[in-house]
Amino acid sequence: MGDATVTGAPERRRMKRRAIAILFLSMLAASAGGLSWRALDRAVEAQVAALGDPATGTIVEDRDGELLRAFAIADGRWRLDVSIGGVDPRFVAMLTAWEDKRFFEHGGVDGRAVLRAAWQSVRHLRVVSGGSTLSMQVARMSKGLPTGIGAKGEQVLTALALERSRTKDEILGLYLKLAPYGGNLEGIRAATLAWFGKEPRRLTAAEAALLVALPQSPERYRPDLHPERAKRARDRVLDRMAVLGILTPGEALRARAEPMPTGRRALPILAAHATERMRASHPGEAKIRLTVDKGLQERLETYARARAGAMAKPLSLALLVSDHRTGEILASVGSPDLFDGGRQGHVDLTRALRSPGSTLKPLIYGLAFERGVAHPESLIDDRPTAFAGYTPQNFDHAFEGVITARRALQLSRNLPAVALLSAVGPSRLVQRMQRAGARPELGSRTIPGLAIGLGGLGLSLNDLVAIYGGIANGGVARHLRMEAGTGASIGGAGASRILSEQAAWYVTSILAGAPNTAKGSPGTIAHKTGTSFGYRDAWSIGYDGHHVVGVWLGRPDGAPVTGLVGQEAAVPVMRDVFARIGLPARLPGPPAGILVAAGKTLPPPMRMVGRAGPSASTALKPEIVFPPNATRIETGLLSGSPAGLSLKVRNGEPPFTWYVDGSPVLRSLFERQASWTPDEAGFIDISVIDATGAAASSRVFVE
Repeated sequence: MGDATVTGAPERRRMKRRAIAILFLSMLAASAGGLSWRALDRAVEAQVAALGDPATGTIVEDRDGELLRAFAIADGRWRLDVSIGGVDPRFVAMLTAWEDKRFFEHGGVDGRAVLRAAWQSVRHLRVVSGGSTLSMQVARMSKGLPTGIGAKGEQVLTALALERSRTKDEILGLYLKLAPYGGNLEGIRAATLAWFGKEPRRLTAAEAALLVALPQSPERYRPDLHPERAKRARDRVLDRMAVLGILTPGEALRARAEPMPTGRRALPILAAHATERMRASHPGEAKIRLTVDKGLQERLETYARARAGAMAKPLSLALLVSDHRTGEILASVGSPDLFDGGRQGHVDLTRALRSPGSTLKPLIYGLAFERGVAHPESLIDDRPTAFAGYTPQNFDHAFEGVITARRALQLSRNLPAVALLSAVGPSRLVQRMQRAGARPELGSRTIPGLAIGLGGLGLSLNDLVAIYGGIANGGVARHLRMEAGTGASIGGAGASRILSEQAAWYVTSILAGAPNTAKGSPGTIAHKTGTSFGYRDAWSIGYDGHHVVGVWLGRPDGAPVTGLVGQEAAVPVMRDVFARIGLPARLPGPPAGILVAAGKTLPPPMRMVGRAGPSASTALKPEIVFPPNATRIETGLLSGSPAGLSLKVRNGEPPFTWYVDGSPVLRSLFERQASWTPDEAGFIDISVIDATGAAASSRVFVE
């Protein structure tokens, strides 16, 4: 019995070896299907016809081909398009050396590797190494075949088909798209973005080694779940690469000391609203390129999140930057954080329709300049006026009286703007906005009224940036576009003139803060603010010689925000955005045909802009605002260096005449502010009489 037991053990070992050998031989036979070479050729050809390219998620790139955002494929796997040229060559060398050192020599099935694997299995009574080539691995992954011996036949046929129909680089490219890297990550590009936060173009030796090891057992070697096991697998690859001479011993040693990734990173989501919109408009496209500048987009998104963090929810903001010379959108921040539910981050606030407040006034003035209704140095009356029943008010409920058109726009006075809009016509204003590519929303009104000049319509931040781009670009609006290389635009193809070149420059000169119409560049940045009714929206739109920056602040739900004013809330943000763009480009100088004149040197029709309607209240008599009655005013008389005494009147009809102690000192002034220097200290009686004879007086003590 004992002898039988001793002699039985070798017999059982021989039977096991025979069984394993039969399995490998069966695999090889299955690869040929037991068919003739001609039949095998037909079987391979059938596999060629069935081959297809794996589905990859949509990639959205910036103007230079940098990744802005990637989308997973339909089943949620992250599989991104990549070419062998976009992968670190050292990784490719390490991969082929580890997985298939004769990859560039065999035709899909490496007979030597199969025989070696069979012999090792027979010798050790277990599978020690596989005989699968990279081509066979691609075949298995592309068809989703199981890893057992039973599927080897189809795997081999598919590998032969791949070798017949694809180049070696193309087969490697398929591996780079399909290899599993843990969880729902497939392909080298998704892996490097998720594990290292970088593209696969440049990898360290340690990173490359980990990526070689991971596909062997993606879940067992995941660095976020099994860091020690993953490190051992990585280090085995490093040691082997040192033996093969792909790495020097020093490189391998340094790579072993490199820390492992501790967690999986989120794939980039830049310009989230814009990229989602573009993907929806291009279904099925693997790659979409935008005009966006990734670096600028990143800086502005980081800034927007920080800025929003200092604001109480649900207050939010949106930013838009374009190149007015081309109409290209360079950055678009629809909300500070896509995932911030407290601020409705999913809403793209660059495209939300809002009341534009005073932001349309520059276009109104530009139309008036273009049509010869006014000049920047024309005098215009800021007084209570009714326009066919419409009685607008200034934001501060005060009135400046007669001022220049330049000053009226710089101070954003409402009454002069409405007067000019009445002269040029609201329909013309709407038409010019539409020429710029804007889509004004007038609600149920078919004919626009004067109220649109003060924000009585709906416009988006995108619309306003398009309009200001036209002003900045010498009156020619290049319709905004975000898709690179196609000429496609958001507001329609092409470019349109919305103002004459001279009128556009007049507006730029005013918005840049120039004190008068003069030769030369008016400055660096021109801008205008806006605050909608009820403090719902705060705007600031600015431009330099190249860029337009649009800023909106408010609540996504459109509710009022007490104290939300464009000048205080939006202008600082606009300045911060310009600082993140870089050095501003200086605004251009005036074009030919500019009228450099003021006062009496202006043509008579332009000296004073005609009043658009009757006074809203003829009972408003002049009132001395300064100096107020019964006050002491220090003018420097006692020190021997007297300064002028400021005089200011509100209400009343210009021109005004000022009297001191019954004697006229200043006559026929259209301005509401003046200055007079007293001769000696003491009490004085100051009076002012307007054009209708109405008067006001004040008694003060000067010293």
